[in-house]
Amino acid sequence: MTAERVEAFGARLTAAFAQHGPLCVGIDPHTQLLKEWGLDASGKGLREFGLRVVDAASGRVGVVKPQVAFFERAGAAGYAALEEVIAAGRAAGLIVIADAKRGDIGTTMDGYAAAWLEPGSPLESDAVTVSPYLGPESLRGTLTLAVRGGKGVFVLAATSNPEAASLQTAHTTDVAAGDGETVAARVARDIAWVNGSAAFGGGLGPVGLVVGATVDRLEFGLTDDVLRGAPILAPGFGAQGADPADLPALFGELAPNVIASESRSILSAGPDGLVARIEERAALYRGGSHA
Repeated sequence: MTAERVEAFGARLTAAFAQHGPLCVGIDPHTQLLKEWGLDASGKGLREFGLRVVDAASGRVGVVKPQVAFFERAGAAGYAALEEVIAAGRAAGLIVIADAKRGDIGTTMDGYAAAWLEPGSPLESDAVTVSPYLGPESLRGTLTLAVRGGKGVFVLAATSNPEAASLQTAHTTDVAAGDGETVAARVARDIAWVNGSAAFGGGLGPVGLVVGATVDRLEFGLTDDVLRGAPILAPGFGAQGADPADLPALFGELAPNVIASESRSILSAGPDGLVARIEERAALYRGGSHA
């Protein structure tokens, strides 16, 4: 009896782009948004919020991204709500990226990887965001698990918060790597080599990078060559300032690889306006580089 073939994450993401375009809907139940929706911050409120977003996103976009922090603040009830939201999203055919930003060493990081990527885990998602700042090598087990299971990993590289720039644009002093390489570029190089495997046929690999749409990626050393073959998760569209029309200029020939994440610009429409807002925002990306 042969093992069932697992579809590669990059292939699934490429198919989602082709069908729905690049828009990703963030599931971010901020306290104020919950109030505006007539919900509280209990597990019940979080569950209803998340499931409404999943229902509205289904068939209209290819990707959703629950922000884990807003669920875990409610403790066990919040995690129970998150489990249902993730499961509902995956059952609806959406690619679910758990925005958890986990990062640690050894067996602790392996535990995080198993929680978010292991088949059958209560929190099983299609991809997870991780932090490389305990050393890219600390993510090796996570990357291995992702590749074997057809999952994705998105590694923080150039984030949109201003206080991160001084770290991420700092230059390494690794003589072997060559002085002048930025930390962000070093992270990308040390991580994204996985995407070059022949197993991915020259398409998108499973190891993506988080690159804010409101930063100048070239200032971070993230050239087209550094990012080639990697899915790019780009927060910052919508309320944070980047416009859908900016996507080709921001990412050039890499634009077809970009997941354009929007949260407040969509969620602020409220439960009754959510479907119309998703359709409106998704339409703004159509006809561009993902068409």
